[in-house]
Amino acid sequence: MIAGLLFLAFAFFAVAQAATVRNGGQTAADAAALGAAEDDRRQFFDGFLDAVEAERGWQDWLTAVAPLTGDGCDAAAHFADRNRSDLLTCDPVTRDGDLGYRVGIETRFDTGRTIVPGADNRTAEATATAVLRPRCVAEDPDGDGTGDDSSDGDESDENGTDGTGDDSDGGRGDDSDDSDDSDDSDGDGPGEVRLRCDGEDLTIDPEHAGRDLNPSDLFSVVLVE
Repeated sequence: MIAGLLFLAFAFFAVAQAATVRNGGQTAADAAALGAAEDDRRQFFDGFLDAVEAERGWQDWLTAVAPLTGDGCDAAAHFADRNRSDLLTCDPVTRDGDLGYRVGIETRFDTGRTIVPGADNRTAEATATAVLRPRCVAEDPDGDGTGDDSSDGDESDENGTDGTGDDSDGGRGDDSDDSDDSDDSDGDGPGEVRLRCDGEDLTIDPEHAGRDLNPSDLFSVVLVE
């Protein structure tokens, strides 16, 4: 009787140990997949900042279609290793148009010795898939951030010149308007990028694009499998 109870206790312990190994393996796979996608996110973010500063081509980076120089599999291996596991596979995938990675790992930790036949020193394998999703869309397709303000200003200048009938006065008026515009340029200057991110407005000044902006502001990384 006592021997039977002890056997059941050790059997339950072996089952619990196996579940712990499986859960640890899934945690390692999730971390590896997320790490790979986050590595791509950093590349897209850095490329976006460079393109915004150059004031050209940033839309491709914002929508995550620009070509990258490397992949996130090195990052996947790093995060698998941090969770005491080895990266077995790492494949770029697309899920519903979103780029990501599907990874497979095997744990370096195991169940240890048990009294259950065939359950000794068993490792676990697990897979996970994570994708990168752009969060923002451009409010101004041209990306100049100026809207129609400049054309409105020209019309008012022309009206002011016609009203006075004095070209020289009109010229001085234009200079004054230009100086006022330059004073207010910090609020709505040429080259600003206006985005709509998850329902909220975001304006980026090319001269200070990376000051208060994080990769997670532009892209989310999620597990999908």
